Amino acid sequence: MKSSGTKNITIAVADDHILFRKGLVALLEDFGFVDKIYEASNGLEMLEVLEYAVPMPEIVLLDLRMPVMDGVETTEKIKDKYPDIKIVILTMQDDEGLIMHMIEKGVSGYLLKNAEPDELEKALLTLMIKDFYFNQKLSEIVMKGLFTKGRKPKGMYFDSLFSEREIEVLQLICEEYTSAEIADKLNVSRRTVESHRNNLIEKSGAKNAAGLVIYAIRNGLYKI
Repeated sequence: MKSSGTKNITIAVADDHILFRKGLVALLEDFGFVDKIYEASNGLEMLEVLEYAVPMPEIVLLDLRMPVMDGVETTEKIKDKYPDIKIVILTMQDDEGLIMHMIEKGVSGYLLKNAEPDELEKALLTLMIKDFYFNQKLSEIVMKGLFTKGRKPKGMYFDSLFSEREIEVLQLICEEYTSAEIADKLNVSRRTVESHRNNLIEKSGAKNAAGLVIYAIRNGLYKI
């Protein structure tokens, strides 16, 4: 079912297990907001698909373990060449270190393959209006990863690195506000918010909003 106010999107799926991939494609075809779906059996095939894709997919659903080119290397290459594409990892692996690693590589979402169809639909709809999606369980895993193994927030406020307004924007991103909602809340234009967001990404070295959230928590710029 299509959500009110959302536009139709194009999606690409990479998974070497044919039955799972075909089942996933059939499920996606039932979502009223999905226009076109590309398929690939590994990362190299996915890059070939993207090279000639018209229209370009907004979202790529990517398995981690694939022959020829795995999901980690594929993520790196996609984010390098097509930074605007949002990548969602589909896997059975819920290791906190791996999840953190993939967020730092620039993925926008992380779903376990045993997720319910409704959760996949919710994730895609969320990504259409926001920059990232992680369910409650995976968010807890990420938080655990941040506060263990010596990854405690530094407690620094970075006055010399970020402006006061940039920190305001960063904190609202952490609270999952969209750019439009942040603009309305701060009484500025959406373009101004996007400019602050881009500055935050450049200064922090994060790949996207998900990376910004991790950066903010790790460095004491946002308290959970």
